[in-house]
Amino acid sequence: MALSKLVALALGILLVATPQCTAAEEKTCTLHPLGPGVDDTDQVEAAIAACGHNGTTVFGEGSYNITRKMMWNLQNATVDLHGFLSFNPDIQFWLNPANTFRVVFIQSQASWFVVTGSDFVIDAHNTGGIQGNGQPWWTFFTSHTREDGDGRPISLTLWQAVRGVIRNFRIESPPFWSNTAAESQDILYDGMFVNASNTNPSFAGQNIVPNTDGINTYRSDKITLLNWDITCGDDCLAIKGNSSNIIARNVTCRGGNGIAFGSLGQYANMSDLVENVLLEDLLMTRIDSSVQPNMQNGVYFKTWDGSINGVPPTGGGGASGMVRNVTTRNVRLDRVNLPLHIYQTNGGHSADAPSTLNFSDLNFIDWSGTALTSTLVDIECSPAAGCRNITFQDYDVAIPVNQDARLICQNVDGLTGLDVPCNATGRPA
Repeated sequence: MALSKLVALALGILLVATPQCTAAEEKTCTLHPLGPGVDDTDQVEAAIAACGHNGTTVFGEGSYNITRKMMWNLQNATVDLHGFLSFNPDIQFWLNPANTFRVVFIQSQASWFVVTGSDFVIDAHNTGGIQGNGQPWWTFFTSHTREDGDGRPISLTLWQAVRGVIRNFRIESPPFWSNTAAESQDILYDGMFVNASNTNPSFAGQNIVPNTDGINTYRSDKITLLNWDITCGDDCLAIKGNSSNIIARNVTCRGGNGIAFGSLGQYANMSDLVENVLLEDLLMTRIDSSVQPNMQNGVYFKTWDGSINGVPPTGGGGASGMVRNVTTRNVRLDRVNLPLHIYQTNGGHSADAPSTLNFSDLNFIDWSGTALTSTLVDIECSPAAGCRNITFQDYDVAIPVNQDARLICQNVDGLTGLDVPCNATGRPA
C-alpha cells in the first residue's frame, strides 16, 4: 500500500477514536457525524469519556450512526445534542440479550442507550435526540410474537440518575418504550417530542406500534415532565410501581391508550407504592385513523389481580400495594373511548382471588371534552381492598347525542362530586 494511503488510513482511525477537545481545563469536546454508512459509536463514546465528567460535549447537527449499546456516565456535565443518535435497525442483533443492557428490572426490559450519573443536562435544542428506526421493528412484529422482555430496546433509559435534566429532546420512531426513568430521582424532562407513526401503507388503519409508550417511571422519586407531545400506540405516560412525587404538566397525547397508572401488583414478593402525583393541563386527542386508530382512555389505573398466573415478565400477579394522593386537573378529551377507568383484573381469570392493592385520595378536577361511548366513569375496585375518597369536581365530558350516560362505581368508600349516582342512568350536572 502506498505511503499516502497508509497515512490517510491512520488519520481516519484517529478521527474516529478521538473527538476534538479544547484545552484540558476547559473540558469541551466537539464532534460531527462521520458520514453515511460510517460507525460513529467510537467517537461518541470517546467524547463522553473525555468530557462527560465536569465538561461539555457538543454534537453538531446530523445523524450519528450507533451500532452497539451505549452507557453515558455523566457527572456535573452538559451535553448539547444538536443531532440524532441513529440506532442501527439490525433487529436480530438487538434481540440478543448480550447486546443490550438489562438495568430496568420490571418485565426484564432491554435498553440500548442508558444515561446514569448526577448533575447533568442533555439539551437537544429541538434539533436532535434519538432516531429509533422503528418501522422495520413494527413491520417485523406484525408476523412475530411480541412479549415483554423479548429484547425490544427502550430508546432512552435514565437509570440511577440524580439531578438530571433532559431538555427539548426528540425521539423519532421508537421500536418500544421511548423513555424510562428507573431508580432515579430529581429528574426534569422539559420539552419531549415522541413520534411513533407507522408509514407503511400496508398497515394503514392498524395499530402496529403497541408498546411505544412515551415514558415509564419505575422505582423513582421527584420526576417532572413538562411540555410533552406524544404520538404513540400505547400509554402516553405510564406511572409504574414505586413512583412518587411525579408531576406532569402540559402534555398532549395523540392516539394510543392514554395515561396509565400501572400495571401494578405483578411481582408477588414485592409491594407497589405510587403516591403524590399531579397531572395537569392534559390533552388526549384522536388523530387520523390511518396513522393511529386508537384513542382508548383519558386516564386509567390497572393492577393485576390477587392470584399468581405465570411468572414475570409476561405473567404474575398476587402483589399488594397502594396508590394514593393523585390529582388530575384541567384534562381535555377529544373523542376518547373511555374517559376514566380503574380495573384490578389485569392478566387474571374469573376464579382468581381479588387484588389487595388499594386506591385512595384520587381527585379528578376540571375535565371536559368528548367521549365516543356512553360510559363516562368506570371505577371497578377490588372487593378485597376497595377504593377510598374519590373526588370529582367540574367533570363535564360529553357523550354521543341521544344516549344516556353510564357511570360504574364498585367497592368505593367516599365518592363525591357526581350528582348522578354511579350504576344509575343519567347525566351528571
